[in-house]
Amino acid sequence: MDQTRTSAGLEGVAAAAKQASGRGLPPVHLWNPAHCGEIDIVIKRDGLWFHEGTPIGREALVRLFSTVLRKDPEGYVLVTPVEKLAITVEDAPFVAVRVDREGEALRFLTNVGDMVAAGADNPIRVEMNAETGEPRPYIHVRRGLEALIARPVFYELAEMATPRDTPGGQMMGVSSNGAWFAIGPPETLPQAGPV
Repeated sequence: MDQTRTSAGLEGVAAAAKQASGRGLPPVHLWNPAHCGEIDIVIKRDGLWFHEGTPIGREALVRLFSTVLRKDPEGYVLVTPVEKLAITVEDAPFVAVRVDREGEALRFLTNVGDMVAAGADNPIRVEMNAETGEPRPYIHVRRGLEALIARPVFYELAEMATPRDTPGGQMMGVSSNGAWFAIGPPETLPQAGPV
C-alpha cells in the first residue's frame, strides 16, 4: 500500500473522529462512505493496537480510533462520514479488564474505556477452544463489537457463578440485569490462583 495513502488515512480518520466525538460515541452506524481500501492497523489478541508493525503508544489515540470502529459483513473498518478503511482484528477488538457487581448488574470496563453492563442487549458468551479445551469468554460492547474477557476477570466471574440445570447438563453461570449467562460446566471453569 502507498505510504502516503496510509499516513493520510490515519491522520484523516483521527481528524474526523475528533470532530465527531463531541457528544458521546459517533453515529458510525449511520455513515456509509465508499470503501477506501485498507490501513495497516492490527488489533492483537491482547487488545494492543499496532500501526505498520509498531504499537500505538498514545492511549488517547487508541480510544479515539475505537469510537469509529465498526464491524461490517466484510470485516472490521474504521469509518468516518467520508472514508472507510479496513483493519485487521486478531480476535475481539476490545478486552474487558475489570468487572464490578453493582446491584443487579455486572459492569465491565474495557481497555479503551467503555463501560458496559451485561444483560439481554450485552450478553456474555463463552466459546471453548477445540484444541485446548480452554474457555474464551466475551461480552458484547456495542453494535456487534465484543470484548474478550481477560483471564483475571473471568476468574472473578467463576467465583461469582452459581450452578443451574440446563438441557445440556449442569452449568455454572452469572446473572446480570435479569439475564443469566452460562459460563461453562463446573469442571471447565478456571481455578483462581497465580496469574
